Amino acid sequence: MASTLEPVLGHEFVLHTGNYGDSPCKVTELDPPHKIGFDWGKDWHLTFQLKKLSAEKTEFTLIHAGWDAEKETEFGQPHRFVRGFMADGWDKIVQEKLPAYIEG
Repeated sequence: MASTLEPVLGHEFVLHTGNYGDSPCKVTELDPPHKIGFDWGKDWHLTFQLKKLSAEKTEFTLIHAGWDAEKETEFGQPHRFVRGFMADGWDKIVQEKLPAYIEG
């Protein structure tokens, strides 16, 4: 998703979420080049971590926290509904799109 993200602690930015509108975000964790974390909308927190395993391998970890079956997003959708298609989306991004981007 397009965004105005900058890797600066405290930076407030917008994540353009297509049909769901724009979500306000804020960078809350930063440890370049190993980690960036940000609050997304009113409930979620995302963390992206890199860990060098060898000269040729780097481990990537994505944590999408803040799920609560009793809550709704700012767009009025229940978390329990959104979680399913978000998980599918993250799987595709992490397993297909990210490797393709890195391999150029």
